[in-house]
Amino acid sequence: MSNTTTPTEKHPAWERPNPFVLPVTVTPELIDELGHTNNVHYLHWLHQCTWAHSSAVGYPPSQMLATGCAMAVRDVRMSYLRATFEGDQLWVADWLTHNDGRLRATRSFQILRPADEACVMRAEIDYICINVSSGRPQRMPEGFLRAYAVQTTS
Repeated sequence: MSNTTTPTEKHPAWERPNPFVLPVTVTPELIDELGHTNNVHYLHWLHQCTWAHSSAVGYPPSQMLATGCAMAVRDVRMSYLRATFEGDQLWVADWLTHNDGRLRATRSFQILRPADEACVMRAEIDYICINVSSGRPQRMPEGFLRAYAVQTTS
């Protein structure tokens, strides 16, 4: 068991190398009638992680709007593995695991509770590049291709 409180890319519980990690804390307002984190908040954390990762690779929302393109959610698959509770410190991690070089990309996610090294959730989100004005699919600009390149394992 680890007493680590700072996210680390080399944590043994990560299922893939080199994650982008966003730390979150379960606060009282996130708790539902059953006494654990309400499921809707997990999706919100994935969304926050995605935007933070996009910003870290040079594509914050302002840059997307400047290009007139954005990555829109097409499909979400989430597996809740363990409950989380008020005060839990969690690490939300994502990886770009697929990019077809044209329209589609996929991010894989894992949420860890480092206190007991439990994986509390796994998820995948498929995205499609759209024209922000029309909402229609549009080929990814060159900058997107660079920013959303899939990392290969060495």
